[in-house]
Amino acid sequence: MDLVQELKQRGLINQVTDEEGLEKHLADQQVTLYCGFDPTADSLHIGHLLPILMLKRFQKAGHRPIALVGGGTGMIGDPSGRSEERQLNSLEIVQKYSDKIKAQLAKILNFDEGTNAAVARNNYEWLSQMTVIDFLRDTGKHFGINYMLAKDSVESRIEKGISYTEFSYMILQSLDFQKLYEKENCTLQIGGSDQWGNITAGLELLRRSAAGEGEVEAFGMTMPLVTKADGSKFGKTADGAVWLDKEKTTPYEFYQFWINADDRDVISFLKYFTFMDFEEIEDLEKEVDAHPEKRVAQRRLAEEMTKLVHDEEALAQAQRISKALFSGDIKDLTGKEIEQGFKDVPAYSSSEKEPLLLELLVQASISSSKRQAREDISNGAIYINGERIQDLKYVISEKDRIEDMFTIIRRGKKKYFLIKF
Repeated sequence: MDLVQELKQRGLINQVTDEEGLEKHLADQQVTLYCGFDPTADSLHIGHLLPILMLKRFQKAGHRPIALVGGGTGMIGDPSGRSEERQLNSLEIVQKYSDKIKAQLAKILNFDEGTNAAVARNNYEWLSQMTVIDFLRDTGKHFGINYMLAKDSVESRIEKGISYTEFSYMILQSLDFQKLYEKENCTLQIGGSDQWGNITAGLELLRRSAAGEGEVEAFGMTMPLVTKADGSKFGKTADGAVWLDKEKTTPYEFYQFWINADDRDVISFLKYFTFMDFEEIEDLEKEVDAHPEKRVAQRRLAEEMTKLVHDEEALAQAQRISKALFSGDIKDLTGKEIEQGFKDVPAYSSSEKEPLLLELLVQASISSSKRQAREDISNGAIYINGERIQDLKYVISEKDRIEDMFTIIRRGKKKYFLIKF
């Protein structure tokens, strides 16, 4: 199966400018392709994973990917898929974000060796060197206003209003394609489905700027928008975006996002985001149909994604936390794992190193009153680090403190509380 056919079978192609021509182009030579990532935050999120992994798929097939960080376009703001203007960041912030994004891309793509080693480029390099006159004379003259107004990214914003700054974004992105075509022999641009207008505008610029110099062989491809069966937005949780930066979304939280995939979504996600072969995915699909309660496919998805974005150690850590929370046996977790696994539970800082449990339950608002605290302890509803405590005179001591910092108190089956010392 050739690459384009595999991508189609995985459901990864939304639009392509010339599918037959692209298949032949990929079969005849090593192709250089690119995808852009604007630094609008200090981390990428899982909404960026599909295009990153598409670059990786092409790289695994022998082609050469360029990860283009939009240090220049990030100063302007892409109107695609947005109902209002972006807030503009300073050059210093955009450059800081650009460096962080480049480091994240290097964890997934192979930048190290081989004839198809990935390269990172930053469009600030050429956009910052252009004068307004050069931009208007050499590039702007190739774009008709009617052509630009017909693009979805612009047309959808006309009623609410769009600034000339964001209106010009598609020209800047088109210029990226032209520069990479000239400097790197890059002949394919990929992106999300909302980038179709920008990608085709880039192809148009290549053709117009090369008029009279022979035919341009270049292509564009978009991936589908990832949707969830329940109608909620992919990559969003109650706490916000799922980030690739482990400081913003811990490996445990990242692992849990995939574990919680809906049965109706998990097979599609395995096709989209993993490099597992179709035979194994089909076996997991049968398992989902026969034993959905075992969540075997979700666990495999979570394992593959956590290893890919973080590493084996982060995966093992996430699995230990998950197992401890499921069993209620907390005492073998490390302090770092406690911080990950109990990041969002109610927390209380105790000034006493050895408080009386009865009093601590009230102070930390675990029990509503002393009377309730006595009942909770007597009835066996209170657990310390997974062990049931029914002694009304029990004192929290050093043996109850994990790394002398944390104690986990559970009330009932699921209500966890983090005590910090």
